[in-house]
Amino acid sequence: MSAAATTAHAPTERPSALLVYRDDGAIARALGAAVAPRLRRVPAILPALAAVVPLLVAIAISDARASNLAAGLVLAWLVIVGGLSHGASHRDRMAWAVPPTVRLAEYAALLWIAALDDVASQPAAFALLCALAFRAYDLVYRLRHQASTPAAWVNAISLGWEGRVILAFLLLVAGALPAGYFVWAAIVAAVFVGEATVSWMAHARGQRTVDYEDEEDEGQ
Repeated sequence: MSAAATTAHAPTERPSALLVYRDDGAIARALGAAVAPRLRRVPAILPALAAVVPLLVAIAISDARASNLAAGLVLAWLVIVGGLSHGASHRDRMAWAVPPTVRLAEYAALLWIAALDDVASQPAAFALLCALAFRAYDLVYRLRHQASTPAAWVNAISLGWEGRVILAFLLLVAGALPAGYFVWAAIVAAVFVGEATVSWMAHARGQRTVDYEDEEDEGQ
């Protein structure tokens, strides 16, 4: 086999899958790093559940008249405690449930924020969720098949789940919904789909090159 083919097949160091699937931003990573020495033996699912349960209770008992202050407190708890869970253990038997719990928290928060604004904001929230669902899909399958993650600049634009919750709340407070959600959804959809398309096309070309070189080696 040629040296190029050997290099192409060489194993690469894969980032921790569960941490990638969480899609944490800078705030969550910083919070997690700050408490990692103390929480490294605590199953991450525990603080993740502690973060999301108050949100779900608030959604169940509140209505459209809930104040921005009350919503802000619930969302602040979600961001802080959910961020701290980044530094907990992701190696126990229930670690697989952490990324879905984080997604539940994020999507529920974004929908709740839209509901607190007006019924007209709810379609905008679902448009945003479609773009974010594409990112979640891309994170999983790019890591699985390419052993890589989206470009750093794309991750920065995505803000991480906690950054997105914060931005959504700021749009609510500023009275920028539903337009803010629609514009946001359009921008991130274009970025996520465009960068993913380029990445997968490059990956496919690389695979064809390796297959061609393997066929040449077998024919010698």
